[in-house]
Amino acid sequence: MKHTVSKEQWAAYGFVSPAAIILLLLVTYPLIYGAYISFFNTNLVNKWNFVGIHQYIDIFSNWEFVGKIFLTLKYTFFTVVGHFVLGIILALVLNMDLPGRTFFRAILILPWLLPEVVVGLLWKWLFNPMYGLFNYILMDLHLISDPVSWLGDTYFAFIAVTIVCIWKGYPMVMLLVLAGLQSISQDTYEAAKIDGCNRMQSFRYVTVPGLMPVLLVTLILDTVWWFKHFTMIWILTEGGPGDATNVVSIDIFKQAFQYFDFGKAAAMAVVVFFVCFLIGYVYRRVFSSANE
Repeated sequence: MKHTVSKEQWAAYGFVSPAAIILLLLVTYPLIYGAYISFFNTNLVNKWNFVGIHQYIDIFSNWEFVGKIFLTLKYTFFTVVGHFVLGIILALVLNMDLPGRTFFRAILILPWLLPEVVVGLLWKWLFNPMYGLFNYILMDLHLISDPVSWLGDTYFAFIAVTIVCIWKGYPMVMLLVLAGLQSISQDTYEAAKIDGCNRMQSFRYVTVPGLMPVLLVTLILDTVWWFKHFTMIWILTEGGPGDATNVVSIDIFKQAFQYFDFGKAAAMAVVVFFVCFLIGYVYRRVFSSANE
């Protein structure tokens, strides 16, 4: 029997096709093209020397790149933990029936709404060792005797960058968790209260299971976003001092646009893609095991 496509099905294809074409052009094609040029030693103009998997062998035989992956994981871990600690606490507070909570919701979401370039330049001014606000306040309180080069010190630079990224990114976690809290039916809490649950027990057996799907999606999105983050770190330190904040996204940028080794940069980007995929896979397995 010959299958015919109805007008409704053609209409559905028509509605889906613009989004599908945009995804193919803006997501799928760059991914495939990036993987393709990773097999070449190229400057994308007049040099296309096929080298096979040599770029990948060179990457994994270079312990500096592996060290940058671990530095990126360390930076991502502290940033995401900060986001979730701040985001969940603020979401729980904003979910309470308190006066002025709409005003505070608008204020607390501002860091996420501000452009990353603006945030980076603002915090770079605050951290400035000569005329920065932080040094001025600390010296005025006699907590330090000399100005501290927050972004020029190998120890403080990593901490400073992490603090800025926590401040920038916590509103996303706060909003998603708040949306998850408001989606949990109050009838469930009433039933738990009738069964004799106190506040902590209601949080453990009602709130946490109800938030699990939201927490999983938020955790994956937040981790992947900040693992491959570039803008804020580049504006603040450009990967310095030394390699203190030289995360893998900074290294990819330098390989491509400073050394014009686009093939190696593409290979590094492919590795980052698989690391992000692995992180998402591990998260899903861990959360699915926790829900069993």
